[in-house]
Amino acid sequence: MSRLPQVAIVGRMNVGKSTLFNRLSNKVKSLTLDFSGVTRDVIKDRVSWLGRDFDLIDTGGISFKKSEDRLQEAVRQKALDALENADVVLFVVDGVAGILSEDEEIAHELRRRGIHTILVVNKEDVRAVQENALEFYSLFHDELVLVSAQHGRGIGDLLSAIINALPDSVKEVKDEPLYRVVFIGRPNVGKSSLLNLLLKQERAIVSDIPGTTREAISERIAFSQEHLLITDTPGIRRSRAIDEDLESLMVKSSFKAVKDADVVVLLIDASEAGLVDQELKLAFYAFSDLYKALVVLVNKSDLLDPESSAAVEESFARYAHLMRKVEVMQISCKTEKNIGRVLPLVKQVWEHHSLWMNADELSFELIDSLKKITLVRNRQRLEIYRVKQLDIAPVTILLNVNLPQFFGQSQKSFLDTVVRKKYDLKGAPIKFIIAGR
Repeated sequence: MSRLPQVAIVGRMNVGKSTLFNRLSNKVKSLTLDFSGVTRDVIKDRVSWLGRDFDLIDTGGISFKKSEDRLQEAVRQKALDALENADVVLFVVDGVAGILSEDEEIAHELRRRGIHTILVVNKEDVRAVQENALEFYSLFHDELVLVSAQHGRGIGDLLSAIINALPDSVKEVKDEPLYRVVFIGRPNVGKSSLLNLLLKQERAIVSDIPGTTREAISERIAFSQEHLLITDTPGIRRSRAIDEDLESLMVKSSFKAVKDADVVVLLIDASEAGLVDQELKLAFYAFSDLYKALVVLVNKSDLLDPESSAAVEESFARYAHLMRKVEVMQISCKTEKNIGRVLPLVKQVWEHHSLWMNADELSFELIDSLKKITLVRNRQRLEIYRVKQLDIAPVTILLNVNLPQFFGQSQKSFLDTVVRKKYDLKGAPIKFIIAGR
């Protein structure tokens, strides 16, 4: 698959890179708050303008000051790594603060690398910047665009400048991912490590500090001649130790990624298996209410002792009616146990999720199932007159019945079991729509 042109947004901390990213991509994907260092991972999204497509990349703030903070060093390295594949760079500076020494250091690095750079001066009052434009031209003589990322001024000019700067030699990609996968779980459970192992590169920052991944970050993967999009989400938790505004945005970022996904992969920490109730509730909400396909991975299985194993089984037992419907596999990101089986398992669950069943066979199974048992309401036997599969992903079945008001959750659960006995739908939810004749 030919790659799209890569456009990277770089700059020091808190100059409005993420606000600009959100404005250009027309989506709220990067977290934006009024303090520095909110963006840590490299965030990517596809942007279309004037018939051209490109990948827009948001990076963490670049600082060349020596730091003992290993996480900050990792953020800086991620931003610099993004430059390796960039065809165009948007170098964002603060129109209010003017040029600082950190800006000059970044400019020097960009000139050294010889990447086509557009200097983006970001300020609410664009006209005020125009009066001091010569100061900013001293950084880059070639191309300067004045914008207000907050209010959207100058964005059309910037997009046109980007399109003009894109190389002609990069083929544009038109393939959409066949399906979308999202990783969920508590912080530090191994979601980013798993993504990196599947990509065979460090796409997401991995750290022992909970909450290292702050935004939902996505990456395309080609597997078995199919393209899928995998999204790594922030861990969902509530803690007084975490800033409430930031945490609420992280939760929204994760929840939106789940709603947009086709397959949800829940990672559980085997060493802390007694604390998985919250994750299972979220996973089965996605499965039962949002009708998302589901895979459960028990990570750190190398640390699984008899006590932890019993805790896992105890947690699973509380959700036995749902656990029997999904795929569960033990993995270890540390030893790479079963990592090679993750994508095949996800693909298998997707195939179940997108299964078209034989119409006559399905109709016979469901209508016949109610003839073999007695389900009575108000002295009337419940009957199914007609069965039709309406859709896939999720498998959606329309039932025309005699007493639709009495086909509640227990009746649907019974019919769900009937369908699963006939068809392998492990990991895939079934959505029943009940209607009268």
